[in-house]
Amino acid sequence: MDRFEYIAPCHFGLEAVLKREITDLGYEIVAVEDGRVTFAGDAPAICRANVFLRTAERVLLKVGSFHAETYEELFQGTKALPWGEYLPKNAKFWVAKATSVKSRLFSPSDIQSVMKKAMVEGMKTSYRADWFSETGDPYPVRVSLMKDEVTVGLDTTGESLHKRGYRRLTAKAPIAENLAAALIMLTPWKQDRILVDPFCGSGTIPIEAALMAANVAPGMNRDFTAQNWAHIAEKKCWYRAVDEAEALADRNVKTDIQGYDIDDRMVAAARENAKLAGVDHLIHFQRRDVSDLSHPKKYGFIITNPPYGERLEDKRNLPKLYGMLGERYRMLDSWSMYLITAYERAEQAIGRKADKNRKIYNGMMKTYFYQFQ
Repeated sequence: MDRFEYIAPCHFGLEAVLKREITDLGYEIVAVEDGRVTFAGDAPAICRANVFLRTAERVLLKVGSFHAETYEELFQGTKALPWGEYLPKNAKFWVAKATSVKSRLFSPSDIQSVMKKAMVEGMKTSYRADWFSETGDPYPVRVSLMKDEVTVGLDTTGESLHKRGYRRLTAKAPIAENLAAALIMLTPWKQDRILVDPFCGSGTIPIEAALMAANVAPGMNRDFTAQNWAHIAEKKCWYRAVDEAEALADRNVKTDIQGYDIDDRMVAAARENAKLAGVDHLIHFQRRDVSDLSHPKKYGFIITNPPYGERLEDKRNLPKLYGMLGERYRMLDSWSMYLITAYERAEQAIGRKADKNRKIYNGMMKTYFYQFQ
């Protein structure tokens, strides 16, 4: 097959950012839906999408879709998919995850069980065999049901794409790497501009900014499930994708990226994570309270993920904390500030209404990305 369809899930509210990334890679957008973008590409697109996409959760190779309101329809629809074109005879295959929204079939475990049996029956038809050893490479399947429409895909990624491999040490409530990258991409920040994160925690936002400044692809230093699917994408496709990424990287770029945190341990963790990411020379981390936030230059950017106050005792401190952030921000000369938070009184505490705000779901938590320009 020369042309495949791929599904890239993402955080709800960030579909437009991911769409732009996929378009920039040169692939045709097929559909943009809540929490996912479908695109068309050749076999090497598996490799390039996994290596280059900063804001996706994973890359699924679409096997097919069909309508199902009963388990019998789910069974027959799954069985009819062309499994022999995707799975070798010795493949280890299972339904790794099932999600259902506004559909008559809603039990993930039942959906998984029925589909596994149907896949076996489909494989029997493809290979004219009664038994499969499943001793080969893994082929995890993911299925989503939306208003009774079933979409089936093979997970080419494995561990989520937000796991770049550099974050060994984390803060109490770390922001995911792909969400951090998406937030930066929603701003006009460029590598020649100042960026400060006054609540940097384990350093994710400054590190993602430094990787973007140096044009280092996020998936260069990790493995993917589909690396051994040679009948779909040859090994050399993966080598070419990494070679392409290496050729585009510029680790000698000059930056002014700073990360502050009040906790010495977090500052140490951020420095270690930046070192593992290969961008420690591009970031200055420092123990500093938000009340000491300052910078002599103009036109900088604050991009940050301040505390939300998930616990009641923390919530009491939020008006003072956000108030101090607003006070220090007003003392900066012609800066812009971007922050993601679930704290519903953020604007009142900061003392200014945001020029824009964008609803983003961080997992199941509704947050807002406030933009002060």
